[in-house]
Amino acid sequence: MVNRIVLNTISYHGKGAVENVLPELKARGYKKALVCTDPDLIKFGVTAKVTDLLDKDGYPYEVFSDIKANPTIENVKSGVEAFGKSGADCIIAIGGGSAMDTAKAIGIIVMNPEFSDVRSLEGVAPTKKHAVFTIAVPTTAGTAAEVTINYVITDVEKKRKFVCVDVNDIPEIAVVDPDMMSTMPKSLTAATGMDALTHAIEGYITKGHCAISDMFHLEAIRLISSSLRSAVENKDCGREGMALGQYIAGMGFSNVGLGIVHSMAHGLSAFYDTPHGVACAIILPTGLEYNAPAAKERYPAIGKAMGVEGIDSMSLDEAAAATIAAVKKLSSDVGIPADLKGILKEEDIQFLSESAYADACRPGNPRDTSVEEIKELYRGLM
Repeated sequence: MVNRIVLNTISYHGKGAVENVLPELKARGYKKALVCTDPDLIKFGVTAKVTDLLDKDGYPYEVFSDIKANPTIENVKSGVEAFGKSGADCIIAIGGGSAMDTAKAIGIIVMNPEFSDVRSLEGVAPTKKHAVFTIAVPTTAGTAAEVTINYVITDVEKKRKFVCVDVNDIPEIAVVDPDMMSTMPKSLTAATGMDALTHAIEGYITKGHCAISDMFHLEAIRLISSSLRSAVENKDCGREGMALGQYIAGMGFSNVGLGIVHSMAHGLSAFYDTPHGVACAIILPTGLEYNAPAAKERYPAIGKAMGVEGIDSMSLDEAAAATIAAVKKLSSDVGIPADLKGILKEEDIQFLSESAYADACRPGNPRDTSVEEIKELYRGLM
């Protein structure tokens, strides 16, 4: 079997990494940037940590911030128009997955205008040119969109999210600076952190896993499990661990896929506007229980990376139970709800289950599934 690994050309990690944004642009001869970010990051001065560096040098840029928490087709269209009007020749994406996913779609369409119908990018679109040169600066420790070949757009009209997978969308440069994440509120730190853990765990058990992705995912699980509680309390050690852990998780899952936890979570975000990380965290234990018959031989390594004591001497069933318990405990400790009560409605389950089954992440699930089985998984969370 041949395994393909796609990563950034260059990535910078650690405090002060944002100092490399401007030198990288200038060294390549780019003249003007479109800064893709969201309104809250502008409001709270996070975007300014980068734009102040541009201002100090007199480097030209324009800001595009018409981006929702779950970015829509219209957000992408507006961004493509903004890029054209700005005269920019590169993109700086500053934000969480929403800003970076929007920037990816903008960059792809600008260079591949035959895909101007945003829906045509769903799945694996046969684009021919790499996206506009992009430097991605994450402000959350969760999505790892700065290192993945995936992006997710919400189709408001059809009340669904669709996943786009394209090697041409990966940002050339990722700048992962924990200082950019220091202003995240506790709830967002918790949600994005559990999204990162879900990436690592689903990526480790997905059908497409390989030796290289296993290495990434197990280290990501270790870092995230040991750092998330401290990050929620805004301690530097936790922020640094999460910044690196979520990136490493992205290095893995981007190349091997995910599973039904993400498939089911995408529907909840599109339909109810549930934060993606919260949806993933709630569904993850159920997904692990469901997938145990097909993948529980991989659970002891997950549990060990999470710090479960004595797991080496447990049976597979005991190790699986202990691993799932550790996931639940971490989720609870950082304030994530245990179920979908008050969110999920019975009358929506059929549509959500069909959407989850059609989602691009579902084929990677280690256990083959069906719409009917997904319906029961949703019901079990009510």
